[in-house]
Amino acid sequence: MALQISATNPEHPALLLALPWDTPLEEWPEEYLVPLPRGISRHVVRYAHAGDEVIAVKELAERPALREYQLLRDLDRLGIPAVDALAVVTGRTDGSGAPLEPVLVTRHLRGSMPYRSMFETTMRPATMHRLMDALAVLLVRLHLAGFAWGDCSLSNTLFRRDAGAYAAYLVDAETGDLHPRLSPGQRDYDLDLARVNISGELLDLEASGALHPSVDPVEFGHEICTRYQGLWQELTRTSVYPAGKYHYIERRIRRLNDLGFDVAEMQIERSSNGDTVTFVPKVVDAGHHQRQLLRLTGLDTEENQARRLLSDLESWMATQDDYAPGDPLAARPEVLAHRWVRDVFRPTVRAVPPEARGAVDPAEIYHQLLEHRWYLSERAQHDIGLGTAVEDYVANVLPDARAPLEPDGPE
Repeated sequence: MALQISATNPEHPALLLALPWDTPLEEWPEEYLVPLPRGISRHVVRYAHAGDEVIAVKELAERPALREYQLLRDLDRLGIPAVDALAVVTGRTDGSGAPLEPVLVTRHLRGSMPYRSMFETTMRPATMHRLMDALAVLLVRLHLAGFAWGDCSLSNTLFRRDAGAYAAYLVDAETGDLHPRLSPGQRDYDLDLARVNISGELLDLEASGALHPSVDPVEFGHEICTRYQGLWQELTRTSVYPAGKYHYIERRIRRLNDLGFDVAEMQIERSSNGDTVTFVPKVVDAGHHQRQLLRLTGLDTEENQARRLLSDLESWMATQDDYAPGDPLAARPEVLAHRWVRDVFRPTVRAVPPEARGAVDPAEIYHQLLEHRWYLSERAQHDIGLGTAVEDYVANVLPDARAPLEPDGPE
């Protein structure tokens, strides 16, 4: 069989052709590889260069490779945080004509790390709680979309900093299934697997001495269940309010937005005697602030980053002479937002030397600068300004924080 590269983007096959497909993946020469940390996998996985892209290449049988490729494309269509599927390569043979396993090619998630790399230094319990929050949000989003993961674990997840918190991404969809809707039993099965897998992974870290002594692996396994159930309840519960108290409904919607979810559709029913109304959020999706920032500025960020940048944008807009909400003659928010990107965001990020940023993306750099300005202003008891904050950040913070996703040190 001749080598075949199946991809949705016509540019990807040309970039991939230069790779040594006639060599088993574990024997690829160093010149093609990128030395990035890898998580535990049942398959051989390598990071490689493909033009300007960094890709992850995973060897597996043809049928599961094609299936996972399609599932990852479906998750992308649904807006679920997961790695991007680029191609499936089949028909591989070695120099003697013996068949080699097909491969699934995905795009490397820039700035992300597998959990084991994050535990190279002892991670504080507070940071681990944030990881559980991120994983719970990811699992809820998958279940709301009708996706049964089938193997939720730390090993099958990549983590990336998101404005002081973490964002979790699905990296392995091989065991997943997409349905119109999941039953409670399907969700409970996924959640129980997550509990067992996470406890087992943390017990393994404990045995290697990489776990903080105050962390109970079994307790943290149960924590994912607690956090998931609380988030699922908030997102899907039916609320009954007194008639006329519609601000209660708005309060509920704002609470969902604060969790990073939009109410895309809702059902409101009045009781037969007119005394109460029942509110049910019908469709909720993640990325409320993310989509708002993208619409206004074109900046594509994580959700918490977007929330922080929007706050700064709104504060800046209030200082502009042509900012007058409701005035048809005033500048439109989109115009002001693009002015903010041009005059504030980009110059501020460019003031940080590129070689000092590492793999940290511009939105995270800007968030860190805002946090640093707040810290310095609190200490000085007055606003020290963004320019001064940038100078101090470059001089005193960056030399100790060059890693793209640095775990916390020991307490």
